[in-house]
This record gives sequence, C-alpha cells and structure tokens, in this order.
Amino acid sequence: MTVGYVSGSVAAGPNAGVTVHDRERAYQGLNLLVSGHGPEALLVDMDGRVLHSWRYDFETAWPERELPETAEDDEFWRRAFLLPDGELLAIFEGYGLIKVDSRSNLIWRYDGFCHHDLHIRDDGTIVVLEREPTIVPEVSGEDPILEDFISILTPDGELVRRISILDALKDSDYSVLLTEMEGGGDVFHTNTLEVLDGRLEDDCPSFAAGNVLISILKISTVAVVDLSQEKVVWALRGLWRYQHQPTILPNGRMMVLDNVAAPYVSRVLELDPFTQEIFWSYEGDVDGPFYTASCGSNQRLPNGNTLITESDNGRAMEVTPDKAIVWEFVSPYRAGEEGELVATLFEVVRLEPDLPLDWLPGD
Repeated sequence: MTVGYVSGSVAAGPNAGVTVHDRERAYQGLNLLVSGHGPEALLVDMDGRVLHSWRYDFETAWPERELPETAEDDEFWRRAFLLPDGELLAIFEGYGLIKVDSRSNLIWRYDGFCHHDLHIRDDGTIVVLEREPTIVPEVSGEDPILEDFISILTPDGELVRRISILDALKDSDYSVLLTEMEGGGDVFHTNTLEVLDGRLEDDCPSFAAGNVLISILKISTVAVVDLSQEKVVWALRGLWRYQHQPTILPNGRMMVLDNVAAPYVSRVLELDPFTQEIFWSYEGDVDGPFYTASCGSNQRLPNGNTLITESDNGRAMEVTPDKAIVWEFVSPYRAGEEGELVATLFEVVRLEPDLPLDWLPGD
C-alpha cells in the first residue's frame, strides 16, 4: 500500500532548458535535480548543461520485489542527496533508499518504505521518512492506514531506531490535530524532514538542536518532534494548505511553500514561526503565475535570492528579494505514453560554486 506521484501531469510546452539567466544577480552554482523522467539524478550547470548523472533502476536494486501494476509511474527517484565524494543517496518514493557511488554502482540498499525526504547528520547517520501500512482501530476502524515514521539509519544503511509520528502526536499537547485526519489511507503524507541546528533554541526550547522539523501535508501542519521524548513539542497550522519544504533560515525565520494559497495559486512564505508575522512572500503574478498542486520546494540562497521548484510545471526559478526572476529552468525531460507531458520536476537544489568535482569520472 503506497501513495506515489505520477511522472508527469502537465502538457509539455515549447520552452526547455535555461530560459532566463541574469549572470550578475543569480547565485552562480551547480544544480542537482530529480524528476519523473526516470530513476536518475542530474548535476546541471547554470546554463543547463548536464555535467554528470547517476542512475539506478528499481528492478536492479530489488530483483526479488515487483512493483505493482498501479506503480508504473513510480520508476523514478523522488529525492536525492549528494555527498562530497560523489556518492549519492536516492529515494524510490514509498519503496526504499539506495546509496550509489559516483559511477552509479550500488553501495547498499535499505528495504524500508522510505519516502519524500532525508537528512544526513554530522556523524554520518541518516534520518529519513518511512511509512508502513497498518491498522489502527481508533483512527480508521478496520481500514488500513499508512503510518509515517522518522527512521534513523547508520551510515551503512542499517536501521537503528524508528519513531512513529502518529504516536508522537498522540502523546503530545497537540493531539487535537489528530481530529483533522481523514478516515483512512495516507492520513499524514509527511513530506519534509529537517534536523534543527539549535539556532532558535534560546527563543523556544522546542527548537533544540537535534529535534526534527516536519511537514504533515494532510493536516496542513508544520511540527517539531523531539526524538529523545518521541513527542511533538511544537506545531503550527492555519497560514497554509498542503504545504511543502518548511525550513529554518539563517535569520531565524521559517520559509515554507504554501501549495494552495488560493485556487490555482501557490506562494512561498517567510515568516516568524512564533508571532506568525509574514516578512516576505512570492506568489507570481498575472504575467508569470506560480502554482504547483503537488510537491514543490524552496531554498534560500547565500546571496538572499530564493530558488523555487514549481514541480507540476517542470519549472525552477530563482527570484530576488524584490521578486524579479533572475534564473529559470524548464525541464526538457518528458513523460506520458507519447512524451506529451513535461516530467514532474520534484526538486532542484542549488549547490555551492566551489563544490569539489575531483570525483567526476574522466570519461
């Protein structure tokens, strides 16, 4: 029982590649992207040139497992994380986690039903979202649900510990949020995970270093989980619907992608997580609308610009604080039986310009 994404849903347009590049105002770096076109991650420069790719298909990683017929669109990576030596972690949405080297050789696989997001801590341990089908009578009677977990793995992909997000909410002061769950199935759809660095701990102890910020889409909630207590210690909802990618910025504010700010309108918000004052937002305009019903991400760049992934439309854009688009990438990758759809662009991450590339294969 999994809930995945389609490889593409929007008709492909005439534009592809980098369509805007203001070299003076854009943050010059490299881009790591994953999309619905295949089980692959691409390292792309600011002009859209592919410098390197990693690829490994599900059937080769798990020859003993068979994807259900309903999962024909799931043969892609939902998220990837690049390590300094060119090794890469990749999530097959709802099916597992793999680690490959710079030449796409499999190093290890983890069979847990990983999904959406992961974080690598300084000691190399991996914190990843996981789910499994289960029956919880007090939630949905005899109907199964997908229960989400925060799983901790060793650097070699061995499971150390799992924390149930359902139990973490149930045992917290925020248990009333459970009344917002739908009856069965994917009751949470947790879609983001970020290990906190403690920069807000003096303002709120709930944001202590090592606690985990998560986004629970189905109840439109951003929450903090204390892993030692296995309990939700902070939560906020009401400013967004079906959000993605909450993150704590260097200035102590929180940024989050509000997927359904209005009908067919998405927006990125920068706000004070305690007073809920909004300091900055981006929602596009009539000439350049911004909307992604599913997925999407946002990343604050060192120069103050914001990189936004508009997943459904296969588009990423870098916008300045005054909301000018200074870099735009439209995916050239296609999906659909006839290649008529633009592949869902799950995430584009801007990497630092001095990223070591001595691991790049000579060929």
